[in-house]
Amino acid sequence: MATADQAQRVDTLIHARWIIPVVPAGKLYENCAIAISDGRIIAIHPSAEADRRFQSDEVIRLDRHALIPGLVNTHTHAAMSLLRGYADDRPLMEWLQGHIWPAEQKWVAPDFVADGSRLAVAEMLRSGTTTFSDQYFFPEATAMVARETGMRAQIAFPIIDAPTPWSRDGEDALQKGLSLRDDYRAHERIDVVFAPHAPYTVKDETLEKVAVYAAEAQIPVQMHLHETASEVEQAVAEHGERPIERLHRLGLLSPQTLCVHMTAVAQRDLDLMRESGAHVAHCPRSNLKLASGFCPASDLLAAGINVALGTDGAASNNGLDLFAEANTAALLAKATSGRADALPAEQALAMATIHGARALGLEDRIGSLEPGKFADLAAIDLGGLEQQPLHDPVSQLIYTASGHNVSDVWVAGRQLLAGRKLTTLNEDELVQRAQGWRARIAGLSK
Repeated sequence: MATADQAQRVDTLIHARWIIPVVPAGKLYENCAIAISDGRIIAIHPSAEADRRFQSDEVIRLDRHALIPGLVNTHTHAAMSLLRGYADDRPLMEWLQGHIWPAEQKWVAPDFVADGSRLAVAEMLRSGTTTFSDQYFFPEATAMVARETGMRAQIAFPIIDAPTPWSRDGEDALQKGLSLRDDYRAHERIDVVFAPHAPYTVKDETLEKVAVYAAEAQIPVQMHLHETASEVEQAVAEHGERPIERLHRLGLLSPQTLCVHMTAVAQRDLDLMRESGAHVAHCPRSNLKLASGFCPASDLLAAGINVALGTDGAASNNGLDLFAEANTAALLAKATSGRADALPAEQALAMATIHGARALGLEDRIGSLEPGKFADLAAIDLGGLEQQPLHDPVSQLIYTASGHNVSDVWVAGRQLLAGRKLTTLNEDELVQRAQGWRARIAGLSK
């Protein structure tokens, strides 16, 4: 038995009522502790044994909590938090062309993106998300916010073959994005990847360039794809092929590709995704709100395709709570398939964690609670009356919990949320800045 002198020093020791590692599937630790050093998980042991084995100046006891891997939001537009509630209840293309794109042309600049990204990061941390993949203009501003706040981020720089607030055309976007990638090449928490916006905004020549760069440097690519049935129908009418077939022809469909939305999926589409190893970012609440359609998540999963979860932007969701997304994904799969077992709670949790890590190419770093991985963790209080009686903690996480139940969050062992309080962001200042932007956008001030 280890004595106090023999006990291993660690940075942090967290005891929890339940620890749900996600990998291996079905594993549940009760009354155990997780040891953390140098930002990584060292071990998981029963609490009494952990107290004998380890010494730490920071020992945290969460007697009514579940400790899980930090959630992974595979698709969002963080800065669009400042457009939350703007032009609601309109179909996708009317919403984009008549409202969102004009507002972006007028207001989007580095300060807008920085303030919106801070608001989004705060909301994500307070709802258990520790990693997000962001696609938006001025990605250098979002990267700066992630760096300053301690958040883990994949910055997917937008590529559009038309003038945008950030770039003149696709080539300009490519050069700016690759320069940003060089700036963060050695960063431990921030990766910069390609994000050609959508099939209808990017030319073949640009997509071919992205495919070459991605293959040579093994850089992930994400793209809005098959977001609506009308998008697919228009592509077939104009070009004689479905958008995913076009990506396949151009060499852009691979294990590095993340297909965002995929609400219109024919058997050929499913076959191409399975054969290529491409991933899917399922954004059910945004798709529902915009009446864009239903991603057949359970069919894709059954075919062996990796399906993760994204919130999309807060302008179309209207929140960034990945627990709400997991709940909606599970319920939607049951309703659309007519099978209550179509997407069980354990699978929904995996979609929000290890599936997301896999989709972003980060599976070796995050997404599960395993020794050697970064200590990206979320603690969820399951002691409230709404969770009682607690027969199955995983079921309660998906069907009764929400982001409001998250009490504490760590990224690489650093605590960014402590007792519902953010440690690297000022909540009052975030609210004041958001209200200032609302006034400007509404025309109440210049």
